[in-house]
Parts: sequence; C-alpha cells; structure tokens
Amino acid sequence: MRHLLRKLGFYAVALWAALTVNFAIPRMMPGDPVEIMLSKMGQKGPVTVETRRAIEALLGSDSSRPIWSQYADYLAGLAHGDLGVSLVFFPAPVSSIIGQTLPWTIGLIGLATIISFLTGVGLGTLAGWKRGSWTDNLIPVTTMFQSVPYFWLALILLFVFGSIWPVFPLNGGYDVYDVTPGWNGRFLGSVVYYGTLPALTIIISSIGGWMLGMRNMMVSTLSEDYMITAEAKGLRPGRIMRRYAARNAILPSISGFAISLGFVVAGSIVTEAVFSYPGIGSALLQAVGGNDYALMQGVFLIITLSVLGANLIVDLLYSVIDPRTRVTS
Repeated sequence: MRHLLRKLGFYAVALWAALTVNFAIPRMMPGDPVEIMLSKMGQKGPVTVETRRAIEALLGSDSSRPIWSQYADYLAGLAHGDLGVSLVFFPAPVSSIIGQTLPWTIGLIGLATIISFLTGVGLGTLAGWKRGSWTDNLIPVTTMFQSVPYFWLALILLFVFGSIWPVFPLNGGYDVYDVTPGWNGRFLGSVVYYGTLPALTIIISSIGGWMLGMRNMMVSTLSEDYMITAEAKGLRPGRIMRRYAARNAILPSISGFAISLGFVVAGSIVTEAVFSYPGIGSALLQAVGGNDYALMQGVFLIITLSVLGANLIVDLLYSVIDPRTRVTS
C-alpha cells in the first residue's frame, strides 16, 4: 500500500506541474487570440469596447486581469470540464473538437502502435534467440526505414500506392460521398480502407526500433547465469525462451511501449497532415497556426493525462512483473 500511495502522490504532483506548464506556455507565445478574433470581426463592421470585453471573457484571455486570477479560472474550468471555446473553429467548444477528432487518432495511431510493438517484439525475440537467422538479418532493413525522414516515407508511400498504383485513396478518413457515418459495415470498411496507408507508414517506420531493442535485450539475457542453469536442468528450449528469456528481456520494451501508447492521443501530426487525416494532430496543427490558446491547452491536457495514466498503469504493472522494483533500501 505504501508503494501504491507513493506512486499516486508522485503522479499527482506531476499532473499539477503539467497543468501549470500547460497554462503558461500558450501565453508565452507571440500573438493575441483576442486581437485575431477582433480583426476578423472588424472586416464586417466596427468593433465596440463591449464586444472586445465579451471576446476576452469568452476566450479567457483578459490581459487586464492578473495572471493568478486567470490561472484560478483555468483550474476551476478544468474541474467543471469546461475547456473553453476554440478560436480556429469558433464558436465550437474545445471539448466538442477533441471529441470529434480523438476517436480517429486513437483508432489509427493506437492500432498501428500496438501492431508495430507486437510484431517488432516478436521478431526481435526470434532474432535474439536464433542469431544469424533470417529474422536477425532482417534488422538492418527495418532500422533503415526507421532512419528515413518520416514525412519523406509518408510521401513515397502516398506517391507509389496512391498515385502510380492507385491501391489506396490519397487523403481523408472515409468516403464522404458514398458512405454515411455510423456503426455499419460500409462505414467501418471505408475507415479501414482509408486508414491502411497511414497506418502502414507508422508501422514501417517504428517496427525496427522495437525489433532491435528486443533483440539486444535477448542477447544480453541469454548470457545470464540463470539461463545457463535453466539449460543445465534440461528444460525445453521453447519454455526457456518464453518463461525465462523473453519475460525478462521485454521489461525495457514495456516501458517504451507505455510512453508510445501515452502519446497516441497526440496523434502523428506529419502523418495526419500528409494524408489529410481528420485526427487530433491536424486540429493541434491548426490551433498552433491560429494561436488558439484554448484548443492547444485542451489537446495538451489530453496528452498529459494519457501519458501520465499510461505510465502509472505500466509502472504498477511493472512492479507485478518484476517484484524487485518494489524493494526499497
């Protein structure tokens, strides 16, 4: 129980610090969202002082108020689930924008991350267990794709499989002309079809890292004394690989997977921009370009909660997998 309370206390402090940084960073950026909104409204007619005050209150960017008062209102809004109003998608609330874009990102980036992790760890286990085999010789090829610039790989795949050989669509999240959104076979099939190429880009670019890391940990684990003891006891090779080698070698990969899974909600801005995918990464890119404080804070809040939550779950799971992490000096 002390171990659990200590972990929860640490993550509570980390959450407060992240929320404070989340509040401060957008206000340190150049530009004023109120002035941007007023300039747009000024094209249709004169803007009064009352209009300016109303916009400042709506966007939560009243520069005449002290910063601590804005900070208190920010925390109070979060406690009530109020993330503010988006400037770029005005007058839509931030929670509505996140609710519309987040499922697309989780579906695409989440599944691609899980597939690349499981495939890379599986191939890395075989490569470390049977050094010099075809799986071991596959590592230089996969790591080569990891070193390729991400946007370049996405553009190459888009050009080859979307233009030269039009196997997959060039952009979008589904067929907006012939498919009606909903929980039906045609819509889900269209979503999978449109998301295959972006997901393939993520898998190809990330599988090499998982594979190389797992392979190196397997080689290091196989040289441990308890592995030699397991072989001397006459245990079956398959049991030694699964129960002793892979179980201990996968621990660092689990930590890396937790971080990657936490950042799933951040989306892949490059992938979503190249393929015009309607995910949260595209919304974040538009928010940065339009100095949308509220939307940036909302997206960063979701990212913070997901990263801390994923790390907390894996941290507690880690203590179950490896009881040595619970030992204190």
